[in-house]
Amino acid sequence: MKTFSQPLSAKDEAVYLGRLKTGSERERGEAKGILVEHNLRLVAHIAKKYQNVDEDMEDLISIGTIGLIKAIDSFDAGKGKLSTYASRCIDNELLMLLRAKKKTSREVSLYEPIGTDREGNEISLLDIIEQDQVDVIDRMEVEDKLRRLNGLICERLSAREREIITMRYGLTGGREVTQREIGHRLGISRSYVSRIEKRALEKLKEGYASFGMM
Repeated sequence: MKTFSQPLSAKDEAVYLGRLKTGSERERGEAKGILVEHNLRLVAHIAKKYQNVDEDMEDLISIGTIGLIKAIDSFDAGKGKLSTYASRCIDNELLMLLRAKKKTSREVSLYEPIGTDREGNEISLLDIIEQDQVDVIDRMEVEDKLRRLNGLICERLSAREREIITMRYGLTGGREVTQREIGHRLGISRSYVSRIEKRALEKLKEGYASFGMM
């Protein structure tokens, strides 16, 4: 591994951090370059912790350097020592790399055959997941429409209309009730129930159309 510059003294580091905040554009650029250069030894030290994860050390140092640069850009004296703050940023950057790699490897493995179906065709884990997802999406769409329907029922219908629609279509989990049965329960004629139901459905249809849901 190549040799890195020695860390700056606390005094010199403070000087360059000050220039990074208040110097001219040229001074800020130079200060940032010096701070990065003299903290690369810290990057290499942290990268060594991950040298057994099937990643090239040069790549680990490159990614760790990104974390160092982010630390220098966002550091202020109120965050303690630069080395302590930078260590966390470097670690985070390396961990994000490894998590992304792990996720990618899992995604690739989804395509590997895990068996055959009844017709002898190879099936992968992805095939099974996609089948489950279709069911989940369908269920979510149904649940979403039911939530919107309940909202429209509460907003648009009168108490009597809500009562009749709820009984007529079993919206509270009960069985669907005929117009004649509803009329008997409420002490009104079947034809009157039919008119109320028709009016309520028209209101709901208008509500759906206003939301672009038809």
